[in-house]
Amino acid sequence: MYLNSNIVVSAIGFLNFYNQCFFWLHMLLFMCFCVGPSSGFNATAAKANVGVVLDLDTTLGKICKTCISMAIEDFYSNLDYNTMIEPHFRDSRSDVVIAASAAIDLLKNAEVMAIIGPQKSFQAHFVIDIGDKVEVPIISPATSPSVSPKDSSYFIRSAWCSSSQVRAIAAIVKKFGWREVVFVYEDTNYGSGLVPYLTVDLLKSNVLVSHQSVISSDATEDQIRQELFKLMKMRTRVFVVHMLPGLASHFFKVAKEAGMMDKGYAWLIADVLTSLLDSMDPRTMEAMQGVLGVKAYVPYFVKLLDFKKRWRKRFHIEYPEMDGTELNVLGLWAYDSIIVLAEAIERAGLTSLQFNRSVDSGNLMDLDSIGTSLAGPSLVRWIRNYTSRGLSGDFNISNGELQPSAFEIVNVNGKKEIPVGFWTEHCGISRELKSDDHQEDCLTGNTNLDPIVWPGKETKVPKGWEIAVSGEKFRVGIPAKTSFSEFSVVEKNEETGVVEAKGYCIDVFEAVWEKIPYHVPVEYVPYDTTDGGYNELSQKMDEEGLDALVGDLTVTASRSEHVDFTVSYTESGVAILVPMRANKGKNAWIFMKPLTTGLWLTIGTFFVYTGFVVWVLEHRVNKAFQGPPNQQVGMIFWFSFSTLVFAHREKVTSNLTRFVVIIWVFVVLVLTSSHTANLSSMLTVYQLQPKINDVNDLVKNGEFVGYQLGSFVRGFLTNNGILPSSSLKSYSTVEQFHEALSKGSRNGGVGAVIDELPYIRLLLSKHCDKYTMIGPIYPTSGLGFAFPKGSPLVFDVSREILRLKEDKDLMMRITKKWLGDEKHCPYADGALSTSQRLNLDSFKGLFVIAGVSSTLALAIFLSHFLYENRYVLESTASRKEKLLGLARVFSREKDESLSPEETRCPDCGVEQQQVQP
Repeated sequence: MYLNSNIVVSAIGFLNFYNQCFFWLHMLLFMCFCVGPSSGFNATAAKANVGVVLDLDTTLGKICKTCISMAIEDFYSNLDYNTMIEPHFRDSRSDVVIAASAAIDLLKNAEVMAIIGPQKSFQAHFVIDIGDKVEVPIISPATSPSVSPKDSSYFIRSAWCSSSQVRAIAAIVKKFGWREVVFVYEDTNYGSGLVPYLTVDLLKSNVLVSHQSVISSDATEDQIRQELFKLMKMRTRVFVVHMLPGLASHFFKVAKEAGMMDKGYAWLIADVLTSLLDSMDPRTMEAMQGVLGVKAYVPYFVKLLDFKKRWRKRFHIEYPEMDGTELNVLGLWAYDSIIVLAEAIERAGLTSLQFNRSVDSGNLMDLDSIGTSLAGPSLVRWIRNYTSRGLSGDFNISNGELQPSAFEIVNVNGKKEIPVGFWTEHCGISRELKSDDHQEDCLTGNTNLDPIVWPGKETKVPKGWEIAVSGEKFRVGIPAKTSFSEFSVVEKNEETGVVEAKGYCIDVFEAVWEKIPYHVPVEYVPYDTTDGGYNELSQKMDEEGLDALVGDLTVTASRSEHVDFTVSYTESGVAILVPMRANKGKNAWIFMKPLTTGLWLTIGTFFVYTGFVVWVLEHRVNKAFQGPPNQQVGMIFWFSFSTLVFAHREKVTSNLTRFVVIIWVFVVLVLTSSHTANLSSMLTVYQLQPKINDVNDLVKNGEFVGYQLGSFVRGFLTNNGILPSSSLKSYSTVEQFHEALSKGSRNGGVGAVIDELPYIRLLLSKHCDKYTMIGPIYPTSGLGFAFPKGSPLVFDVSREILRLKEDKDLMMRITKKWLGDEKHCPYADGALSTSQRLNLDSFKGLFVIAGVSSTLALAIFLSHFLYENRYVLESTASRKEKLLGLARVFSREKDESLSPEETRCPDCGVEQQQVQP
């Protein structure tokens, strides 16, 4: 038994010795592999000391160290260079003082010409100041906007600035229709640096940062839990998180325990947290299920895939205890930064590298003893504007800052992050990434994302707003009043004790609420408006714990200072309602009123003129137009006026006369038809005519005016100087309005009622034949629903109101149910309150046609007549004798059977003379 034990012990010792030998043999082969390529380096190359300050106690620091080492080996293994980087690594241990001390140590003792790092923004602040002092480039992946290359000529940002992602985040928030977000960030310069940029870009997308939650970088779980409980009491359910992985891990674990990673919540994380999700432990990834994040997109190509294989092997050898760690974009940026730095050193031809020391001091912290770098100024000129193609993609440094390109949108699902889309400055959100050569496809491309699994394994997009918290009902305030119950009235059910509401406003609200995708029970809360009215109700909305106000609440500027209104769901405007009076039109001269005096005189003139023209044209050829002078004058008036009733019996023989008569009969037809139509209209108007025509009549006659008690109309009329307050009387119901209008101002009533159109329409629907509206209608904003300031429900409810108003059938049914039907009230809008008399301008064209045609016919006749009797004009008689001769010829009947020579008058008194040729 003892012998067997010795054998076992000996065997175990041999196995341990064998394992140790194997390990050292493996390390020897690795060292040969690492040193082997250096045998091909230029032995005479000038040594370029470069400092590297990393948090080597973190996963990211170790990733970057491996990438930097591999970058130096890869760069110098391919070509023969005159310079060669020799890295000097320092561990800053996530401390700002140690990082600054490491930088000073590198500058003073190693005389480095450039420093890579530190990683964090709060560390970089001090190191950048040191770099400016000694003129040494500081190439740091610090992402906070508070650290900017614009403020330091020796700072080169080797990562994308965190402010570059805010447009991508804002685009995601806008895409899903969220109106408010809560910004959660760590209490450091890195966390707070994103606040102003995110706030501004969200506002550009009409999104409000309703609250900012600041978490201390060393917060305990209890402190995080207390802050999360505050967030749970808010109604906003969209959170944007910006913090480093260490704090984020604790934060999301506590959030899951608090139930804030369940259905209804939406979480967005910013870069660099998204890029470092691979470094999260499985428990944290489980807690972050459903989280959406943005990160820098790295295009895949063969060289990158080959590098990732080599990197995994190298990293596993250097850190075997960290098996499973994946390479991220920050490591690739560190790799590309070394390549750029090595290339810049070679191009700058820096073979003699030293510091200009003006003071010799042994104090390590004395910057004056370090002096200024002779290589820094020329080196920084090469690096601050550099363009190359690296492992991370396009590595373009402009003005000392790495320029962003495309962001990848990922969704945490399972134990990994799943890409769901992209965002670029040119195309915005897209499912597939568009190359620069296909930017024109952005407008026609797919702007959707791949399916997303939200917190609680929900596939439906969260609404981003919780209407009721902790099972509470949605409290809707209803004005408790007895007047105008057609709009809203509240009653308490004696059996159930539940407050019930009904009316026009209630039906509209419930029709809209059914379409809102918030399944929350509504509780109607009556509110007494007797004392303060609607203005006080809107002011005390938050104090009363109301979630909305529904009723006949008018949208006004003063009320909108305390609440947010939806769009109006009623007809808007303030109108005047007046009683109508009976007028049977017993005016003896009413038949003259359709036409103005000027038009009557013009018609009479044309009657005489047309009759005269017809007589001239027919006198010589038509016996009906001949005879004694008095008979011929009578014929002129008879023929033209008889055309009014088309009773003229005389036949006309001249074609010119027929032309004139046709035109004139047409004119008479138009005039008589217009007169008849306007006269009929006037007779109807005089049967129903308003007692008051406008507001000026109310003031001039000293009429009293009624308005609705508690309405804004009183202030509207007095503040705008429309009516004095002494002439106003308040009423509460439709019946009181009707009674006051029936009495009139002289009998203790009113001469008119001024109120909003919905109330006027209601009164008209019940007393259509007694009242009518007169102008003007003063514009107002109508009735709307009110919500607390900043409520996202305003947008959703307003959209559904617009859809309801477009649904004419449903809106018409609700209106008829409560406000009646105005279809049988054609004169409600005051259509019969005025009637226009026809004037000369209405028929100016008609008279021009008649006058021109008659004058033209008369001119043709005279020309022909003078030509036929030209012998009279050619005679040597005096002018008077010629005129008398023509008159004698015109008075004689023309014999059509005689020739012109034969028709000459032998006794016309004009001497016949032969005209000499």
